[in-house]
Amino acid sequence: MIMQELRNRAIEASPLCVGIDLRPDHVPAEIRNSIKEIDEQYVHYAKEIIAASGEYASCFKVQIACYESEGLSGLRAYSQILKMIRSNGHIAIADIKRGDIGSTAEMYAKGHFEGDFEADILTLNAYMGEDAVKPYAKYFREKNKGAFILAKTSNPGSRNFQDLKIEEDPLYSRVLDKIHEWGKEEEPEAEFPSFGAVVGVNNLNELDIIRQKTRDIFLLIPGYGAQGAKIEDIASIVSERKNGVVNVSRGYTANLPEHGDFRKELVKRAQDLAKELRVCFR
Repeated sequence: MIMQELRNRAIEASPLCVGIDLRPDHVPAEIRNSIKEIDEQYVHYAKEIIAASGEYASCFKVQIACYESEGLSGLRAYSQILKMIRSNGHIAIADIKRGDIGSTAEMYAKGHFEGDFEADILTLNAYMGEDAVKPYAKYFREKNKGAFILAKTSNPGSRNFQDLKIEEDPLYSRVLDKIHEWGKEEEPEAEFPSFGAVVGVNNLNELDIIRQKTRDIFLLIPGYGAQGAKIEDIASIVSERKNGVVNVSRGYTANLPEHGDFRKELVKRAQDLAKELRVCFR
């Protein structure tokens, strides 16, 4: 089962999830100066990222918007990067945040669990309810796939809806209850079912709610680094059950020195981040 496999890798390497969410100004000068086309720059840089951090990361996340914005050539780069991640034996998370229903959801599932854009785990939006997530579940059984469903996100505006109270419970708490329910329906024997949750801890007032509701859910945790999530807050959620990976995107791929060997800097950053985040599992 994919979430158990991801957990094992997080324990063995570190909870670091490297986000390959590239923008033109992330690309090192050496690559920009030697390669003209932006999609080729992205593929080349992603290859260096995977090589530098693969030993220290549990998985890689690729945000599709970064590549859609470059048109067809960007989507070719997106496809190549996913294939590179998986061909090197790593777990690829496609950050697509799909949330449609019925036959449309079935087409999204096919499009991102098979073919040119195949990933191991997707991010999903459950705003439209069970119909928006259940069509993906057949791939859990048939192809060992999984999904992280948005529950409590790391952006400040998350409080507009996610913190609204329903009979004294914040909405995100009820979403976590549903994620747990759906996961157990699909895989009743799994310690961590293939429906996981996205939970940011940088805008949380009630860490106890998250801790209580996610004991049996595997987590993708955004917000560490650039968005200000604290290591002690992350640790308070996942240390007991070792049930999460922590995404770092800009904090790893951006603002590299203009001079010198950027590859050595990537290795050092991966080593440092892995060391920091291993504290979450102690």
